This record gives sequence, C-alpha cells and structure tokens, in this order.
Amino acid sequence: MSQHQRNVALRLTPAEETISLGRVGIRFLVTGAESNGSAALFEVIVPAGEHLPSPTHSHDAFEETIYGLEGVLTWTVDGEQFPVGPGQALCIPRGAVHRFDNFGHLDAKVLATISPAVIGPSFFREVSRETAKASGGPPDRNRLAEILRRHGLTPIPPRE
Repeated sequence: MSQHQRNVALRLTPAEETISLGRVGIRFLVTGAESNGSAALFEVIVPAGEHLPSPTHSHDAFEETIYGLEGVLTWTVDGEQFPVGPGQALCIPRGAVHRFDNFGHLDAKVLATISPAVIGPSFFREVSRETAKASGGPPDRNRLAEILRRHGLTPIPPRE
C-alpha cells in the first residue's frame, strides 16, 4: 500500500509535547489521528508520592491498558488495588471505577493505551489548563468533573 492510499502519513513519535497535570506528565506517542481512531498510546510520568490529579472516574466508551515501565504505580480499580511495576500490564475494562497513586519513593512511568482512541491530547490539555489555574493547590473538582463528562468520562464524587 502506498502512502497515497493511506489515510495518515507514517511517522515516529508524533507528539514531542509533554502535557503537565500538576506534577504528572502525559506524552502522547500515538493519537487517534495516527491510528485511524483504533488506539491512542501515551506515557504517564508520576513523581514519587503523587496521585491522579483529576477525580476518580470510569469510562464506558473505551478500555484502558496500563503497562509498567519504571517504578510502581498503584491503580485502584473497583476498590481493589493493583501495583503495576516494570513489565506488568493491567487492562481496565469499560465502566470500571479507577484512579492511580504513586505510593513509592521512586518516580513511576507507564504506557497507557486507550482503545478505541476516544480521548486524546486535547482532553489532557484542557485538564492541564484547569490544574494550572489552581496555582499549586487542588484544582476545582466541579470544573474538572465537567471536563471529564464532556470527553466521555464519568467522574465519581469523593466519599464524604
């Protein structure tokens, strides 16, 4: 198949941008545009002691698979904790309520795959802008919940 027959030109690591969500970094390697919507692949870099900066959530339109590269990132899925370290993978099914925390003393890095590629860099950029508005404090949970809902994620209210 020639490049003229493809919908998308091939290239390596299409996004060099790292999107900051507080101290957490997101770097897209493949977006839905590069995969004809079949999958998105991105790195998540989580410093020691950090956690998911947006609300615990679920999503009904895609699976999310996590593959550990460095450190250990603990994913809580439907109330059960799964520490994901280098060489380990965890598939989070549609509808599962989840979040992550780095309880360790080392930074963690994982690859996340979303299939199909329902969300992409624009979602994370929007969350980044909202997180930045907090100036180091906690971001506005209501505003974050609105962003999540608009992008097809279901935020879970914190327990009182």
